[in-house]
Amino acid sequence: MQQNNGLDKKQLISFGIFSMILIGFMFYFQNRNAQAEQEKLALEAKKTEQTTKSKPAATNLNAATVTPNSVQKVNLQNDELSLEFSSVGGQLSSVKLNKFEAFGGKPLYLFNNNNASYGFQFTDKSGKVFNTKDLVFAPQVAGNVVTLNTKIGNAVIQFIYTLKAKYTVDFQVKTQGLGSVVNDGKANFVWNYNVRGAEKGRSQEETHTEFAYAFNNYKDYDYDARSDMDEPDETLNWIGIKQQFFSAVIEAKNGFTKSKGFQEAIPEGEYLKKFNYDGQVNLAGNELNQDFTWYFMPLDIELLKSYDKNFDEILPLGWSFIGSLNRYVFIPLYNLISGWGIAAGWAIFWMTIIVKLILSPVMFKQHKLSAMMKVIRPEIDEVNAKFKDADPMKKQQETMAVYRKAGVNQMAGCLPALVQIPLFYALFRFFPNMLDLRGKSFWFVPDLTAYDDIISWGTNIPLLGNHLSVFALACTVVILIYTIMTSGNIQQPQQEGMPNMKVLMYIFPITFLFFLNSSASGLSWYYFVSNAINIVIILVIKYFILDEKKIHAQIQENKKKEPKKEGTFQKRMREMMEKAQEQQKLQEQARNKKK
Repeated sequence: MQQNNGLDKKQLISFGIFSMILIGFMFYFQNRNAQAEQEKLALEAKKTEQTTKSKPAATNLNAATVTPNSVQKVNLQNDELSLEFSSVGGQLSSVKLNKFEAFGGKPLYLFNNNNASYGFQFTDKSGKVFNTKDLVFAPQVAGNVVTLNTKIGNAVIQFIYTLKAKYTVDFQVKTQGLGSVVNDGKANFVWNYNVRGAEKGRSQEETHTEFAYAFNNYKDYDYDARSDMDEPDETLNWIGIKQQFFSAVIEAKNGFTKSKGFQEAIPEGEYLKKFNYDGQVNLAGNELNQDFTWYFMPLDIELLKSYDKNFDEILPLGWSFIGSLNRYVFIPLYNLISGWGIAAGWAIFWMTIIVKLILSPVMFKQHKLSAMMKVIRPEIDEVNAKFKDADPMKKQQETMAVYRKAGVNQMAGCLPALVQIPLFYALFRFFPNMLDLRGKSFWFVPDLTAYDDIISWGTNIPLLGNHLSVFALACTVVILIYTIMTSGNIQQPQQEGMPNMKVLMYIFPITFLFFLNSSASGLSWYYFVSNAINIVIILVIKYFILDEKKIHAQIQENKKKEPKKEGTFQKRMREMMEKAQEQQKLQEQARNKKK
């Protein structure tokens, strides 16, 4: 028979460890249950506190606990806007522009899916901060008016929205008994907005997404595209956040003061930028009874002007003369041509032709000068060879003498370039901001305000992206051909270390490709047509207008004659060179004396 000797040492150790684990679990679950019970009691106490009326200012500030049952949605709609209002915060929770679509045929929403929230922020008598966007309102609809009411303590807050024509929503705020809750005489309007992309070109649209605001009784306008906004001293009449073609704006009849804002780009995804705005509104007798207006507008210049609130400045057509060119030349010209009923791309084509005709005297003079300089190139080379070892000033004087005898004014070639600089910048502003071009197709281009990507690939190449614009490529090729045709008259630098100007001119069209590749295809198309016309003009001048042999013979004949009287500019240039040459000799003499 086997004898039972009791528990051995290993069994005692195992039993002890098991007992400790068991006791640990008992204490853990006991503490967890106790904690859960405490949380339950705290929650019940909180609910009790919320329903107690002994401390209305403190208890009812937290009364707006949002539950699924507390969220109600009501709607208004007209031909232009479809609006949804939420009982949570009494806010516009959805704003859809009915006459437009986002890229890809999607509905165009400015507000939707909680990408925007706004409300009035107060400080109660106990120092606590609360915002109307966290309160629950009771909505009512009557015709084109939505009224939302809420109570906080003994105060009643009422928001009244009225949907009107021209993308306008009147927004009245009324309070009664607010003085029982607050006593500092002010409130802050706080607006948070994640702007959703609506266009094809993300980088281009992000560049045009920014703060916009007016002040000084609507007379002055400013914008901020990259940095924090800070206007502590101005009273803003309206504050808006614009995109490439659309804008959400809120106007305060009594103005916003102490305004500040923050913006941050969102690298990828559905949204482009994150905006936060905070502006103060003053209370009258500790009551907020003020009128505001929301505008959810397409950036059409005639529509913007019709409001008479300086909204047309939102459209970034350029400052001063640049903006005037767009407002009074290019936009009316495009509208006139497109009114003929032709496709947008052909309207741009004919607009280019008309602009070229207007500039034809200046452009003809430039191309004629270019052709003449090519003809006298042998004479310039002869001077360079003859005065190869001479003083640079002397060589320059002889070179200018050749130009003078040939009747070539070098400075005349600068005028067309100066004329084209503002035109280029104006068109750079025109094409990506012209609403009438948005979504207009031409040949293989679905949207003339965005790049074409018929040639595309999956990976992202630095500077180029994931596509190659055909219009940008065609424009680059034409500019390169034009450069080759005009580079023959460029004088190469004689001094060591100076850059080769021909090489730089060939590099320019290539770098231009990277710029145009992500820009509006309408801009590339315009410059393709423009430079193609330049090539035609050069060929016409060369083969039908200028006789190179005759010009060359005239130069040889002029050499035998007395030099023509210098022009004012040429005389000044010669005097400056002589002075510089004299100063250089004096400096060399001083250095020789020191030696």
